[in-house]
Amino acid sequence: MFSSPHIVSDVMTRTVVSVGRWASFKDIVGMMQERRVSALPVLEGEGRVVGVVSEADLLPTEELRDSPEKGYALLRPAEVTKAGALTAGDLMSSPAITVPANATLAEAARIMAREKVKRLPVVDEAGLLEGVISRADLLKVFLRDDEDIAEEVRREIVSYLFPLPTSRIHVDVHDGVATLTGRVRDAALVPVAARLVLAVEGVVDVGFDLAQGERPGQA
Repeated sequence: MFSSPHIVSDVMTRTVVSVGRWASFKDIVGMMQERRVSALPVLEGEGRVVGVVSEADLLPTEELRDSPEKGYALLRPAEVTKAGALTAGDLMSSPAITVPANATLAEAARIMAREKVKRLPVVDEAGLLEGVISRADLLKVFLRDDEDIAEEVRREIVSYLFPLPTSRIHVDVHDGVATLTGRVRDAALVPVAARLVLAVEGVVDVGFDLAQGERPGQA
């Protein structure tokens, strides 16, 4: 009945910079700055993701650089270990928090929020790296064309919940806000429509200006 939600593979970045277990601290920092990313997947073998090294993993070393004694007192045990690490394999957070390419954007957003991360490696069934999805990628759906959104609402929701000739509804979308106006036979379906419209990728909000009853001339 309804279109599948947009999935991670629709918006992920496919060209991904990564490192191996033996990448040095200095090489990791240089790569992050060059590519302007805050985290790098750590790969082994044919591209299996075994961890992620992030800016947060590198910070303990910086904290100890100027004042080692004071720094150690402030670090947690796990951070103390990372403070002396020299390679990606020792610095990385493992196992990596990943997401499959066919996960919905809502699922990816929930994982990011729960795990408090800014980006996720995207992997296939074998755990091989396919791409990376970031918070910025999740927001891409809100750049969707208004008329494209309106057409999906008409086709996938209105035509099923409020079919002609007993109902006639006009759908307008402006800056991601969907407005449904017209006449419906069964007003009890309006809350259902609201939930479904809000689930359409790119919709920011939804409003209704609907009258209940048959159109003039209908029995």
